[in-house]
Order: sequence, then structure tokens, then C-alpha cells
Amino acid sequence: MKKKVTKAVFPVAGLGTRFLPATKSIPKEIMTLVDRPLIQYAIDEARAAGIKEFIFVTSRGKNALEDYFDHAPQLEQELRKKGKNALLETLKTTNMESGAIAYVRQHKAMGLGHAVWCARNLIANEPFAVILPDDVVAADKPCLQQMVEAHAEIGGNMVAAMEVPEDKASSYGILDCASSEGRLVNVKGMVEKPEPGTQPSNLAVIGRYILTPNVLRNLNKIKTGTGGEVQLTDAIAGQIGTDDPVHGYRFEGTRYDCGSKAGFLQATVAFGLAREDLHDDLDGYLRGLYAGAAAAQ
Repeated sequence: MKKKVTKAVFPVAGLGTRFLPATKSIPKEIMTLVDRPLIQYAIDEARAAGIKEFIFVTSRGKNALEDYFDHAPQLEQELRKKGKNALLETLKTTNMESGAIAYVRQHKAMGLGHAVWCARNLIANEPFAVILPDDVVAADKPCLQQMVEAHAEIGGNMVAAMEVPEDKASSYGILDCASSEGRLVNVKGMVEKPEPGTQPSNLAVIGRYILTPNVLRNLNKIKTGTGGEVQLTDAIAGQIGTDDPVHGYRFEGTRYDCGSKAGFLQATVAFGLAREDLHDDLDGYLRGLYAGAAAAQ
């Protein structure tokens, strides 16, 4: 019987240097996409997928991230006193029950593989998810939920995959595909950030994973790889051809790279337009902006 995926690891130890000076005083994961922090989108996606235990791999300076998920009795009392029940309900979605969330420290920035390895003692011998909050996926059915449902049927290790332009492949982990069936891809190889022109496909791994404890055992043995970091890709690739295979999952939805300024702005526009309370004002502004630009030409 396949074990359910009930734990998720959130690697949030990065310094967010691409967003300085904003990230000088606040963690990047607290930066708001419309009116919710990036980390809230990740948590909501995990909850929709049935995740019950949330493990954050943090570093120094992330106290605001920990405080965000705590209860705020004084604020709740003020909202209740003023009859702002809708806001009170919204606030409750940010709370995490005692024992549901845990924090471990990554004391040295040694890559994604090392960050996941830091959570090994909280995972034990069961499959687990990894969610990178920088990757925000807009989808009717949340990306991780799609993957969890597929994983319940097939087991093993699973990575979210999407097609990227050939000239962008060197920025991703790329899959070498043996065969595919529907949204599932049988993986025969993985290459982290291949040299331009050497990529085996244009199918890239993005920040959603379902992994087995064997990947953690592989991380125990792996030395630094590309960029002098411990690459999660290398540990996953170690399971290819075993009884614990690797599959790519072509998810339904649109992924936004909110780890880059351009991607964050694109996501802000897309998520703003998708909101009923914001669509008309934002759409009207954008149309006016384009019309003005066209007239100036």
C-alpha cells in the first residue's frame, strides 16, 4: 500500500538578493503578490494537496516568516470588535495550529539539495513534498494536488515539469525522457543547468517535487555539484532505473518565476486581473497604458 504524502518541506533560507533593498529587512517569502505573501500561496497549495505537516528550512533573519504563521490575538480582537468578520476569516487562514509547523536551520548556503537534507530527521521513512515558494502556479486544480493524485497511482519520485524555450534550458534542471503517457513522463536522466545546446530536451523541472526517503539517503552521499552546491537534481537522478523510479509530471497551469523581478511583476498583473474586485480597474489602466504607448509611436 502506497503511503500518503502528508509532509512538505519549504526551503526558505535564501537571502533574496535579487530583491534588495526590500529584502534587507523582510524575508523574500513575505513579499506580497497582490495581497498575500508568496509563502501563503505555497501553504494554501500544500493544504489543498492534503499536507498536514509543514517543515520550513530557514536561516538567520527569517523571524518575520515565523511570526507570520503565529496567532495575533490583539489584531483578531480589534477586528472582532469592529465587526470586520470577513477580514477576521482571512486572517485565520494564515494561522498554523501548534505542532503542525516546524523550523530547521540551514546554517550555510549549500544549495537546494542541502536544504532538503537539513529536514531529514523530521521526514522519517515516508514520501514527502518539496515546494519552492518562488514558483507560483496559477491553476484551477493546485499543482501539488495534481501531482499527489498522480503519485497515489504510480508512486516513486515525481517532479513537476514544463516546456521551456531552448535558449532558457541552461537555467533549469532538464529531463531526459524515455517515454511519456498523458501527463506522465518516464525519466531516464536529469541534467542540472546544461551548457547551451547540450540539453536532452526542453522539459524543465520547476519547484514542486514528491520524493521518497531514498533521495535523502542519496543526499547523504553526494558531494557538491554544479555551482559548488549540493544539487537536489543529482540525488533524484540517483533513483533512475531503480525500484523507486522518477517521473516527470506535466502539470496543468501557468508557472510564474517570482524569484525574478520580471516574473514577480508578471504574476502581479495576472493574479490582479483574475480577481473580480480588481479586474476592471486594472484592465482599464492597462488598456489605457497600451493605447497611450501606441499613440506615442
